[in-house]
Amino acid sequence: MNIELIEIRDFLASHPPFSQLPQDTLERLPQRLSVRYFRRGSPFPPENADPLCVYLLRRGAVELRDANGELVGKLAEGDLCDMPCRPTPEGGRFFGNTSEDTLVYALPCAELADLREQHAEFAEHFDQSISSRLRKALDIMVDAPAAGTGLMTVQIGNMINRTPIVASPETSIREAAQVMSEHRVSSLLIMEGDRLAGMITDRDLRSRCVAVGLSTDRPVSEIMTEKLQTAQVDTLGFQALITMTRLNVHHLPVLDGQRVAGLISTTDLTRFQSANAVYLVGDIHRATSIETLVQISAKIPELQVHLVNGGATANHVGQAISAITDAITQRLLILAEADLGNPPVPYAWIVGGSQARREQSSHSDQDNALLIADHAKPDDDAYFAALAKIVNDGLDACGFVYCPGDVMASNPKWRQPLRIWHKYFTNWILKPEPNSLMLANVFFDLRAVHDPDNLFPELQERVLERSKANRIFVAYMVANALKYRPPLGFFRNIVLIQGGDHDHTFDIKHKGIVPIVDLARIYALSGGLPETNTIERLSSAAEHGTLSKDGAANLTDAIELVGTLRMRHQANQLAHGRKADNFLSPDELSPLERGHLKDAFLLINTMQESLGQRYQAGRFA
Repeated sequence: MNIELIEIRDFLASHPPFSQLPQDTLERLPQRLSVRYFRRGSPFPPENADPLCVYLLRRGAVELRDANGELVGKLAEGDLCDMPCRPTPEGGRFFGNTSEDTLVYALPCAELADLREQHAEFAEHFDQSISSRLRKALDIMVDAPAAGTGLMTVQIGNMINRTPIVASPETSIREAAQVMSEHRVSSLLIMEGDRLAGMITDRDLRSRCVAVGLSTDRPVSEIMTEKLQTAQVDTLGFQALITMTRLNVHHLPVLDGQRVAGLISTTDLTRFQSANAVYLVGDIHRATSIETLVQISAKIPELQVHLVNGGATANHVGQAISAITDAITQRLLILAEADLGNPPVPYAWIVGGSQARREQSSHSDQDNALLIADHAKPDDDAYFAALAKIVNDGLDACGFVYCPGDVMASNPKWRQPLRIWHKYFTNWILKPEPNSLMLANVFFDLRAVHDPDNLFPELQERVLERSKANRIFVAYMVANALKYRPPLGFFRNIVLIQGGDHDHTFDIKHKGIVPIVDLARIYALSGGLPETNTIERLSSAAEHGTLSKDGAANLTDAIELVGTLRMRHQANQLAHGRKADNFLSPDELSPLERGHLKDAFLLINTMQESLGQRYQAGRFA
């Protein structure tokens, strides 16, 4: 084989779907190709070509447009154009022109058909839709982790290895303790017939019986926990772990429908995962100083690396780390109140941004605010200013750095009574100016992490009512969201960052994740939906009809794939002792990963165009 054919073979071998062909087929394939050259501005695919061919771009660029002339995609080095080989009418749906001088390898459609018939994996690339390819790619990423723990795929029903130990509500506390000692368990399910009535743990025996001098002859119903969080047998181990982390509990009753199947504990889960978010949260709740919290928070990067290596998706990592941030915030508030005394009036500590959406990576910056009861007096602000300073300084010391835009409770503007917050949101909705839209991206994702007097639900309900009823506001939000476009053809130098510290990279957060987060926020606001997590918003929007089920599924797969690539990039940096960032070089990705990422970007672009047309976003840009 001459040098030119070897170069073509090596190029094919490094670009999907040809990279999926066996070696002997790749050796013969270059001789079946022709090389074509197109000057800038030429129709593409070429008109009246004989024979019809599939084209692989070796160099250059192509812009694809629909019948209305709207840009729907871009092709660059390594991209495949198979429109001429598709059956009509799909093959005539898009039209293209070369935007640069372009060199391609052309393979006749008949030859392509032979390859598809002979090689199933190769054929899948053409048989599957973009959404199907994304789903398969995501499944592969999760099912084939670098160092698996199994917790991402195992169902907790398969982890139950013994019949549940139970007692009745009338059982005495002494008898219950004897049963627990006999069976060497730290918890006991309390059953009323076939109904789960409650549960007791070693902690309950200590704190609710021994510590208060309660007679052990009393029925166990007096110390049991009645309102229990449960999980179904088909719940994934990681989902159970997240539930335990949020609630700071170490036992979870498992149901099969309504029937009690058993009990899962953190001990069971740690058989699968050694670095455990639950135990970090437990340590946080026992911390007596900011210095201790700083020591605990230093373990968060290690946890992110462990989760990613164990096959965790971006959603898994975000849920775990956000639960830890919530716990640190709550503990700082307790320490602050212990130092300052009881608050003069009720308040809620509310968070925005990625923490509110439960989508944090290790040590994100902080976005937070204080919602104070309306009957607060002017003098009360001194207390809340001091409280905010302790918590904001504490979070910064723990690695959650100060917000660059000063969106923190230490800023008096974001430390206000409920009535002022109502005015803020009313103005943002009725007067959607650029600054209002920027703030909306933070404050329309709010979530309360401390709200003992339930101040936040009233504010959230009113905000959702106003935003849902104001179509013009939503249209402005759409126009603002469309400013963040995915970098189609991102691996070409002309669209990568040039020079500086991030030369030859692209920002995967702002170019890949933010566009989906913005879309999900708009679907939620237009439907008056209370969810803040992006995936939960997409699911809820599909249920309430503000987004199609296919659209929700596609965007969910897209954000999981893009987000997981981002988490893996960061985990690799952290594992090598570097600071994590969002600047990904295409050289870090395999050709197949680049192809999947481009599929995700194409889906995002399509959904952005659809939403923009629905709200005529161009009028509000």
